[in-house]
Formats: sequence, structure tokens, C-alpha cells
Amino acid sequence: MSATRFASQSQPRLLAIGAAHLDRRGRMTGPYVAAASNPGTMREEVGGGAFNALRNAVRHGVCGTILSLRGGDLAGDAVSRAVADSGIMDLSVTFIDRTTPSYTALLDAEGELIAGFADMDLYEACFGRQMRRRSVRDAIANSCAVLCDANLPADALISLAALTDERPLYGVAISPAKVSRFIPILPQLQCLFMNIREAQVVTGEVSTNPITLVHALKRKGLSSAVVTAGGDILAGLDSTGIFEVKIPAATNVADVTGAGDSVAGTTTACLMRGLPLRDAVRHGIAAASLTIASSNVVASYEDDAFAEALERIPVAQSSSSDA
Repeated sequence: MSATRFASQSQPRLLAIGAAHLDRRGRMTGPYVAAASNPGTMREEVGGGAFNALRNAVRHGVCGTILSLRGGDLAGDAVSRAVADSGIMDLSVTFIDRTTPSYTALLDAEGELIAGFADMDLYEACFGRQMRRRSVRDAIANSCAVLCDANLPADALISLAALTDERPLYGVAISPAKVSRFIPILPQLQCLFMNIREAQVVTGEVSTNPITLVHALKRKGLSSAVVTAGGDILAGLDSTGIFEVKIPAATNVADVTGAGDSVAGTTTACLMRGLPLRDAVRHGIAAASLTIASSNVVASYEDDAFAEALERIPVAQSSSSDA
């Protein structure tokens, strides 16, 4: 089956609220030298945490709706086309006199992030008022679950959490600079997806041990969480306790951009389809392994390739640590 799967109306609907914008990624062709001109290549494509996660979720069996913000410029037109091409319902708002947000990443020759630059003023200024729109309340009512990212300001996240009522609300941390916006609504999240640095911000811990951080997240009020640690392990928290999944060594790394979003989106889709978190995250890790092997922020792959990747992911093991 083709990697681009258009979900039917009989499938559960996921509403994603957050970033859908232009991503630019510059990759070094040699060793990175600080404060100097570095040779490399630059590429552009449409990305954004919420949109990337949603496209992965749609690939794994849910219908998708996106609510984002964009400007009346060429970048906004590109985002609109990308949403349409993904088979996702678009409820985004266009501000004719504004610039579409963008994210620029600088990667080393191995594809690891050196630094990122986020131009997200439109999200900061206008997401809060969107939560007061009737169309947003209707979109939530017509969805089985909601996924949001930390590109929403804290007040918008608080409003969104109040609007979701009994519907599961999933969070994508996005960055250490923004993840603290989730702190006021931690008990209301069905699951929060983050990396080690983001988990450190939420917990106030300095440990780099993902199991230790998950224990701290539980004390902070989260009932479910996923913490990725690069190519090491994934640690998680569910209703039965704390667990970890060892991640097989990557054999081909083209670009790590979008790996965390693929874990979040694919895992969320599997949860919506009834899998327990410990099984769902294995699917998320498999999707991430295919993402980092691709030069695209959302990878295209056949079902057979995904099945092979999933076979390489070991089952989750309960943690015996009392960290």
C-alpha cells in the first residue's frame, strides 16, 4: 500500500492544533566550525510540530484535522497546498497582513541539530483568541481526541484544556524553551511527548536518566508520558507504572528532524485505535527510525518497510528503578 494513506470517515478523527509552517534545514558537508562560514546545503519543506505529528497519525489509521495560523504570503500558500495534499481537513486561519511562521535548523554532517531558529510571532500573538471561536469548539466536539504543541502560548493551552472536556488531549513539547507552557495543565494531558532536555525543564531535575525523569514527571501530576533519549532508550509512564524500550542502533541517519514528531503522531494514532501505550510507542519508534533515514521531515514508506522496522523494536520492559 502507498505510504500516503487517506483516512476514511469511519476512522477516529484527531484534531491537531499548533504549528504548520515552513521548515528550512541547512546541513554541513564537513565538520562544523563555530563563528565561521560553513559549506553545506539548504532545503525547504512544510513542517511544524502539530502538522508533522498529524501527518504521521494519518499514515497510521486516523482522520486528521489541523488548526494552525499562517500569513498571506507565498509560504502560507505552500502550507495550504501541503495540508490539502495530505488529505487533512484544514481549519487554519490566514492573516493577510502577517508573515507565515518558519523554523530554520542548522544540522551537522551527521544530521544532528546544532541550533534552531524559530520565527513564530504569529503563533504568539493570535493563537489565544482562536480558542474563543465557535468553530474551534465545534471542531473539538467533532473529534475523538486533540493533539497540541507548545507553539500555543500558555493561556491558549489552558483555554484548550478547558474546552476538550472528556476528550483525550495529547501534548508535543516542541522545545526546552516552550515546554514549560504545559506545566499548568499537566494533570489534564492524556500523554505528553518530550525529550530529555524538555523533561528536565518540566521537572526541574538535572538528571539525564530518562527513567529518573519519568519518575519526576509522575510526581508532577502526569498520568502518562513518553521521554525519548535519542538513540538510547525511550522511557514511558502509563497506568501500570514506568517502562522502557531499548532502541536499536540506527543504520542510516539522513536527518533527525521530525523524529520526535513521528513518535508522537504515530503513538497517538495507535492509542486512538485501542493499543496500550507500551505497544503504541513501539510503533512510534519504528516510524521514527524510518523518519531519520529519510531526508524529509515526514517520511514516505510502504507498509512492508514499516512492518520490518517494527519487528526490530523490542517489547517494553517494566522499570525496577525507584529513582
